[in-house]
Amino acid sequence: MSEYQLEFTWRSKCNTDALVSAIAEYYPQALKADGFDTCIIGYTTEGRIVYSIDMILATLVDKQGMTADESVEFFEFNIACAYMGDYTPIYMYTE
Repeated sequence: MSEYQLEFTWRSKCNTDALVSAIAEYYPQALKADGFDTCIIGYTTEGRIVYSIDMILATLVDKQGMTADESVEFFEFNIACAYMGDYTPIYMYTE
């Protein structure tokens, strides 16, 4: 792993930890998608967590061993369509 990759990984982890902490402090009622904390890109003033779809798909491919097509299908049928009430997370494309 290059020095740049290590620095990016460290910064990403710090940003993720800061976001997760802020959400827990200010919006304890917010609902999270299990296993995708690193895909959080923000939160709304109503307390809904915002996830990057592109990062979720990459996580499914990298950590679950899915193909790109399998990750899209899994996301659409198991994550994106799950409605859990007023605090259901928001999923948005970032690339």
